[in-house]
Amino acid sequence: MTGSMIQMMTAFVLYLGMMIYIGVSFMGKNNSSEDFFLGGRNLGPWTTALSAEASDMSGWMLMGLPGVAYLTGMKEAFWTALGLEIGTYLNWLIVAKRLRKYSVSCGNSITIPEFLTNRFKDDRHIISAISSIFIVLFFVVYTASGFVACAKLLNTVFNLPYLSGLVIGVVVILLYTLLGGFRAVCTTDFIQGTLMFVALVITVVVMSISMGGPAAAVEKVSAFGSQFLNPFSSSGDENFGLMSIISSLAWGLGYCGMPHILVRFMGIRSNREIKISRRIAMVWVTIAMFSAMLVGAFAKAYLNTPLADGKQETVVIATFLQTYQPFIAGIFLCAILAAAMSTADSQLLVAASAFSEDFCQTILKRKFDPNTMVRISRITVLVIALVAFLLSLNENSSIFGLVSYAWAGFGATFGPLILLALFWRGATAKGAIAGILAGGITVVVWHNIPASVAPIFGLYEILPGFVLCLLAAVVVSLIDKNKDPRMLADFDTYREMED
Repeated sequence: MTGSMIQMMTAFVLYLGMMIYIGVSFMGKNNSSEDFFLGGRNLGPWTTALSAEASDMSGWMLMGLPGVAYLTGMKEAFWTALGLEIGTYLNWLIVAKRLRKYSVSCGNSITIPEFLTNRFKDDRHIISAISSIFIVLFFVVYTASGFVACAKLLNTVFNLPYLSGLVIGVVVILLYTLLGGFRAVCTTDFIQGTLMFVALVITVVVMSISMGGPAAAVEKVSAFGSQFLNPFSSSGDENFGLMSIISSLAWGLGYCGMPHILVRFMGIRSNREIKISRRIAMVWVTIAMFSAMLVGAFAKAYLNTPLADGKQETVVIATFLQTYQPFIAGIFLCAILAAAMSTADSQLLVAASAFSEDFCQTILKRKFDPNTMVRISRITVLVIALVAFLLSLNENSSIFGLVSYAWAGFGATFGPLILLALFWRGATAKGAIAGILAGGITVVVWHNIPASVAPIFGLYEILPGFVLCLLAAVVVSLIDKNKDPRMLADFDTYREMED
């Protein structure tokens, strides 16, 4: 083993050891399901903001997005990032405060299915059952993307077999998630979000200076095509037209349906601190996404050795290895590991909550003591991780593709319902059930129909899924007519509550 390899391995061991230590330090602080899944609703604004954005962006931002920019230029990457930027802002602005307030009002709900069930007074718990199924389904796919990112990183840096890297990533993520619960996940996400941000920003600056300054860097990259860095070009990529731009922007619709982001809103200490969190989150996401795109695009001219076909998602890894001294490269490479871990841990926790809280207690109507519920939750995390691990065994899996599918699933299944639940007094339980089924089924079916059948199926599945979910929920609610006095009274009480 070379000296460079030893330095990078030392950085990785120190980083992974710190993550596990955090999990152990929070182990004795989970005395109830609310502690394990929401941290007792006691998160500060900085932790809430960086935790939400780190768990949101995942390995996709340090591998998927730069890979797209490296392969095709700024066009697709820019429009996708713009959609996410708009979605992030609107989610913090119109959903965060209202959801925290209403989830407390609705029986102190600690999961999204529980909130929807309490909000719509679904005494038969059909909403919980259907929601839990879709949450587990799409989170298995989403978690798999994080596992794949860990495996690809360790395979590229240390030349470990893909399977060995996959096992190491899964084991570390499981350790601190199982031990520490929500507080450990949010604390590690805060650290990981900071590391991701610093690594990307510094790397863009170093790359620009190395190529002779920003103007020279742009000129060198433009040699690969005059439109390579121009997201507004009407020429250059004939495969990226209006439908592709609409599909990219549609990513922003997903935010109001992401359970692992929404629970951050529910867990913040005070509604008054949400504005602070929003500002922190927007600064982070704007600079980090723009830096990620520039790293991918600049690498086209910066890297000494062009990446082979199929290796585009390792562009940030190659850039770090070429740019920094081995130990520093190892620290910054941990940012990629951090990105993957910060999403996988959050998704495991939310998927576990859907089963343990919404299935075991609500649907089976079994009441367990707090310690038993925490044990059930940990067992559920293990089972879901195992399924995601099996899905990750294909080393040709695309991180961008896996995230895209899961993102569409959550956005279309839950996004419209969260908005209707918070803003429309007339929404009903039957409407919610119809919306969940319409959105979830549309995404699964649309995703599996190739564009060769008809051009319309080239449209990103989140858009038709979101629209059909919204239509189904509204139409059925209007037909059903909300006459439940409990629901109407709760809605009026929630709207009158102080912020």
